[in-house]
Amino acid sequence: MLSMIKFVALGGILVASILLAVVTGDEGPWYFGWLVGTVMIVLIAASGAVLFEAQESAMRARGDHTGNTH
Repeated sequence: MLSMIKFVALGGILVASILLAVVTGDEGPWYFGWLVGTVMIVLIAASGAVLFEAQESAMRARGDHTGNTH
């Protein structure tokens, strides 16, 4: 039963994607590039925040409160 639900869900996504491609027409690549670029910027910003937090927690663990990361 679970595999049937997955199959139907993926079929629905496929139909929605085809309809979206037909509606956007020649503008489709621009929207795709915009979507991919936006996702990349958000992921890069999130990874930068994670790295910053890791550096801050490492400084706190060392007891270095000067703000110097080197």
